[in-house]
Amino acid sequence: MRTAEALQDRSAFTHSRNTLFHETPLEIFERVTLGTAWALKKNGVRSLAPYWWRWLSECFAPQRALPDPERPFDDYARVGLVHDFSVPTLVAAYERGLVLTGHIGTLAWTSPPQRCVLFLDEFHMAKRLRRLMRQDRYTVTFDRDFEGVIKACAGRREGRWHITWITPRIMRAFAALFDEGYVHSFEVWNAAGALVGGGYGVALGRIFYTESQFSREDNTSKLGFSVLNWHLARWGYVLNDGKNPTPTILDMGFRSIPRTEFLRCLAVNTGSGGKAGRWQVEADPKAVADWQPGVALSAAQ
Repeated sequence: MRTAEALQDRSAFTHSRNTLFHETPLEIFERVTLGTAWALKKNGVRSLAPYWWRWLSECFAPQRALPDPERPFDDYARVGLVHDFSVPTLVAAYERGLVLTGHIGTLAWTSPPQRCVLFLDEFHMAKRLRRLMRQDRYTVTFDRDFEGVIKACAGRREGRWHITWITPRIMRAFAALFDEGYVHSFEVWNAAGALVGGGYGVALGRIFYTESQFSREDNTSKLGFSVLNWHLARWGYVLNDGKNPTPTILDMGFRSIPRTEFLRCLAVNTGSGGKAGRWQVEADPKAVADWQPGVALSAAQ
């Protein structure tokens, strides 16, 4: 009886996830149209030629092996095209420092010449953020609502074109990684119990790769991200990869390092270590607000 109930629950969960990870024809049209316009505006027609030449050549001779991260084929650090979204392939790609990139067409693997990373003993929390964290306005959880988080990360951002690479196919790929314990989410809940911020990323060995974040109330992703980084430091992680620099992460202590240094760090730290299983929060925002990065976190903290 229990087995039948478990199968029924699993079927209902799968249906719910598939319903959530869905685009209407109108949403697909909007994404493709805006993605094309954005690419042309940012790069111009001529700069896209190497990608389309590579795409055309691989229509006849697909290169399914993961590419060399130090051999880009264009000025945008693309090193290959993505043909496989399976868990083993994605894990191997992260271990090589490859990044999924693209809004339309076949996604590409990229390997930026500079990587924006956080060494956890260099994390910075602004005084204003520390004050917010001490106010008991928000609760942070881990791995409670991955589906809600990734859907929100793919959602519209106020004042911006709605351009996202987090398509239903990408959602399903990261959901498979989540099911296998490689992906983790953090959720920020307000006093009314609404999901108002969060993010997700990939954990391999002692490296965490931040993928995306969202906020529905001011500074909620920063609050949850601070709680996440506190736990990463406590659990023995050495680096949080933010990929490309943004004002937000630069203000929190992230800095750019050369690709060669990043790859050396991966080689040393992806084989072992890290936190296994589903993650649980071990300190609330108020406790994390007192964190002094660089000072060892004891079991009592």
